[in-house]
Amino acid sequence: MMNLRHFFVFCVGLVEILGLTIPFISTAEVVIDINRGVIKPTKVAIPVFHGSTPLAQDIVHVVMHDLETSGLFSSVDPQAYIQSFSSFAVEPRFEDWHLIHAQILVHGEVVFSGDKINVAFKVYDIVSQQILDQFSLSGQATAWRQIAHMIADTIYSRITGEKPYFNSRIVYIAETREKKRLVKRLALMDFDGANHKFLTKGETLVITPRFSPTQQEITYFSYVEAINARGRRYPKGGRIYRFNLQTGHTETIGNVRGISFAPRYAPDGKSLIFSAVHKGISSIYTFDLQTRKTRRLTHGNCIDTSPCYSPDGQQIVFNSDRGGTQQLYIMDANGENVRRLSFGPGRFATPVWSPRGDWIAFTRIAAGIFYIGVMCPDGTGQRMIATGYILEGPTWAPNGRVLIFTRQERSGKTRLYSIDVTGFNEFCIPTPKDASDAAWSPLIQSTKMQ
Repeated sequence: MMNLRHFFVFCVGLVEILGLTIPFISTAEVVIDINRGVIKPTKVAIPVFHGSTPLAQDIVHVVMHDLETSGLFSSVDPQAYIQSFSSFAVEPRFEDWHLIHAQILVHGEVVFSGDKINVAFKVYDIVSQQILDQFSLSGQATAWRQIAHMIADTIYSRITGEKPYFNSRIVYIAETREKKRLVKRLALMDFDGANHKFLTKGETLVITPRFSPTQQEITYFSYVEAINARGRRYPKGGRIYRFNLQTGHTETIGNVRGISFAPRYAPDGKSLIFSAVHKGISSIYTFDLQTRKTRRLTHGNCIDTSPCYSPDGQQIVFNSDRGGTQQLYIMDANGENVRRLSFGPGRFATPVWSPRGDWIAFTRIAAGIFYIGVMCPDGTGQRMIATGYILEGPTWAPNGRVLIFTRQERSGKTRLYSIDVTGFNEFCIPTPKDASDAAWSPLIQSTKMQ
């Protein structure tokens, strides 16, 4: 039997393939217009889950919102529903859902037990009239949003064949001006902007936050801003910090001369890689979190910065002006075998390796225009997926199919935007303040699934 998984496999990441029509299920079709990179969204119906609690409606709302943000799903208007379910045990009348053009039906119930919650749900393929999956999720009632994200992740993965990404968090820099002073604070939120909180008070400026692989820590650069004789602002006394999200404990990192910045965890979480500038020269270093030893990886009179490991930890991508202009380079994890990655007009910066290892995202500035782009790790397949006044700082979703970046408008406002790796489905992520420099966490896996 052909199921829904087949028609989406590789659709999200491979818009370069030749135009074709791919089977939806046994009788339906989804047409992919590869010239535009657009996939016709799958129509999903989600009646309110059973259960005498307002959370039943709230959970459905979050699930549907998650699916719609992917650009691969759209909701069927609940007012069009023909069948109503008297209990979770009732089976769907497939012809009723087919009449209103639903392709997927999600039916569920919510059950409370003290301060805990259990959510059971079934996913149906309307056209083939088959049940695709059924699961039960349980956890603290206060974690209902996380449960909703995990339901959406289950549906997304089952239909697309891709790894999930909704049940994740984003750390970013919240920016405000208070009494003519720029305030930059660490902020943390769910993938969809919910559960927002500030992690620092704003006494010092902070930038480039990055999650550890365990999500228990964040590393970032913090500095005091000063003004030189020409009136230009510059970081003074900046250091790299580790922030423990569970305990709130903060410690400084590194013992090199000059200012250390742009930290990022190694894939195994045992060390940090970062840049340090001394006498106008920026080099790349590693810091072992157990031995507390620092090792220099790059040498010379060039500016090397923004290092990022490959998912297997064997290679490092970074940007450097060693060739005369700011370009991307790759080297082995020990600092050897350096080779140039990017070519073409303009400057390249802020490279970040996809969790899948298949793409490297970057910022490009050419002829005064900013771009967010992606390329293969061998430098081929380069394409721009977003452009604007000022764009920077791409970060990957846990599944490596979606990116977040910072977009600054001419008014000076900065916002976080999400975009599919194909370059479509761009939308703004809601934040209470101006936002920049985001980092996406790995997938959260703390809720029990049966």
